[in-house]
Amino acid sequence: MPISPHFKKLIFCIAPVFLLVQCEPQPANGGLFLPEGFKAVVVVDSIEERVRHMAMTDDGILYGKLRNSNEKGGIVALQDKNNDGRAEVIEKFGAYRTLQKWSYSTAMRIYNGYLYFSSELVIYRFKLKPGTLIPEGEMEIVMTDDHEHGKHEHIGKPIAFDNKGNMYVPFGAPSNACQNPKRTPGAPGMDPCPQLEDHGGVWRFDANKLGQTQKDGYKYASGIRSVVAMDWNSEDENLYIVMHGRDDLLRLFPNIYSGWESALLPSEEFIRVTEGSNFGWPYCYYDQMQEKKVLAPEYGGDGNIIGRCQEFDDPIMGFPGHWAPNDLVFYDGDKLPERYKNGAFIAFHGSTNRAPYPQSGYFVGFVPFKDGKPSGDWEVFADGFAGVDTIVSVKDAEYRPMGIAFGPDDSMYISDSVKGRIWKIVFEGDKNIFGREQLVEMEKRKLLAHIRTPDETKDNLMAGEFTGGEKIYYTYCSTCHQQDGRGATGRFPPLNGTEWVIGDKERLINIILNGMEGSMEVNGEVYNGVMPQHSFLSDEEVADVLTYIRTNFGNDAGEIKAEEVKKLRSSL
Repeated sequence: MPISPHFKKLIFCIAPVFLLVQCEPQPANGGLFLPEGFKAVVVVDSIEERVRHMAMTDDGILYGKLRNSNEKGGIVALQDKNNDGRAEVIEKFGAYRTLQKWSYSTAMRIYNGYLYFSSELVIYRFKLKPGTLIPEGEMEIVMTDDHEHGKHEHIGKPIAFDNKGNMYVPFGAPSNACQNPKRTPGAPGMDPCPQLEDHGGVWRFDANKLGQTQKDGYKYASGIRSVVAMDWNSEDENLYIVMHGRDDLLRLFPNIYSGWESALLPSEEFIRVTEGSNFGWPYCYYDQMQEKKVLAPEYGGDGNIIGRCQEFDDPIMGFPGHWAPNDLVFYDGDKLPERYKNGAFIAFHGSTNRAPYPQSGYFVGFVPFKDGKPSGDWEVFADGFAGVDTIVSVKDAEYRPMGIAFGPDDSMYISDSVKGRIWKIVFEGDKNIFGREQLVEMEKRKLLAHIRTPDETKDNLMAGEFTGGEKIYYTYCSTCHQQDGRGATGRFPPLNGTEWVIGDKERLINIILNGMEGSMEVNGEVYNGVMPQHSFLSDEEVADVLTYIRTNFGNDAGEIKAEEVKKLRSSL
C-alpha cells in the first residue's frame, strides 16, 4: 500500500531504512536566514485564524492575537512544556465577536499584570494569573472608538504603555491624503484637513481606567497617517512609531510621478513621537531618497517643493515606500550580542502596491540605537519568509512577518499572517565576538529583488505597450488586486472565480462608479480594503476594464458594454 505524503511528514526520519521511505529534508531555521550564531525553530506550523501580534509572560506562556475572532476565541495561548521550542499546548479563548468570523486586530501587550489586546474599534484586557494558561476573570473594555462612522481604512488600534501609567492609541486617518472624493486622480486635498481633529494622530489614555472613549484621551501628537508598528522605548522614555506612508502617487498624479517613483515613495517614516509633535500628514510626506519632507501633490507639490513642510517634524529614519511596517519592539535584554541592546526590531509585512516593480519588504529589520537615536543604518535581521525572489504579486509569498515578541530568556518570536506560523529565534553564538563578520551574509540579502532599490528599466515587470481594458487595469487596479488578479489576503479581494466579478453586472458597475467602504466577504474570506470610486473613467473605459477582468484571470463571463454603464450612471 503506498504511503501518503502526509504520513511521510509525520514519520520524518524514523526508521527510513525499514520503511523504505525517503525522508523529506526540513529547511534549516524553519526556512529563515539569520545572522551567524542565531538559530530558529518553528513553534507552531499554522493556526487557522492566523496570528498577528504577540506577547509572552514571565512564566513562558505566549499569547497571540488572532486576526479572526470567532466562537473558538480571539486569542491563542501557546506553551512549550518540554523546552524543545515547539508548542505542545495550544488553546484558544477570548471570543469577543461570535456572530462574525473576522476582525482587524492590531495589538497584544502585557502591562501591569493584564493582557491588553484590540479589535478594530475596541481595546480589551484580561487579568493574568501566574501559572494559569487561560485568564479566569471577565474580559474588560478599556477604550471604545465610538465614532458614528464606524470602521474605515487605517482603523487599527495598536497600543503602547509608558512608565507612568499611560496608554497610547493611534486613531488612523480615514483617507489616503484627505481628498474629497477620496483617491480620485487629480482631486485636491481639503485644506485645512478636517479629519485631523479626531484622526491622524496619537491619543494618550489612563491605562488603568475602564470604559473610556476618545473624548477621555488627550491628543498627544498629530500628522500621523496610519500606524500598526508602535512601542515605548524605556531607555530614553519616548514613544516611537514606524508609520505607513500614503499610496497611489502614480495612479492619482501620473503627470507628476513615474511608476518607479510611485513604487519607492513615500517613505515609511520611523518617528520619535513627543508631546505636541506634528509629522505633516496629509500636507507633506518624507522622501527618503532626497532626505527631506516635501509637499504632497494634493496640496500643490511636484515631488520637490518643500513649502509648508519645513514647519513639521522629520523622521529619525526613512525606509523605502510600501514595506508595511507592522510591528516595532525595542530589545532591552542582555543575552543577545551588545549591538542589539536597546535597538529596534521592525517587522516589515511587505508591499502590496509596488507594481509595475517587484513587491518589496517581507523581512524583519533591525536599527541599532544609542542615546535615543539610530547609531547606524538599518539591517536585515531575519529574511526568507516569502520563500521566493522575485515577488511579483503578494500571494507569491509563502509567509509574511507580522508580529514580534521577546520571552523572559530573550528568545525572540515572529508571527506570520498568511498561515499563522510562529518561529522562535535564539542566539547560540559567542556574544563577545559578534560583529560585522557575522552580518556579512545578511548584508548581501539587501541585493535581492525584494529588498534592493529596483532598476527603473531592468526591473520593470510590465514593460511594454498596453491598450484598452488591460491598460486601464494596470493603471488603476493592479496595485491593489495585483498583476495576477489574486488580491492580497485580508485587504484586497481576488478577481478570479468570484460572483462579485462574474455575477451581477449592475452590482459590479455600481462598485466601479461609486466605490465601496467597509468589509466584504469573497469566497468565504473577509476583506477590509477600501474600493475607491472610479466615476472619473468614461463609460467606454469602465466597460473595457470590466470586460477585461471578466474575461481574464481564469474568468469566462460576458462582456460589459458602454451602453450598460451609461444607463446605470444616469440613474445614480
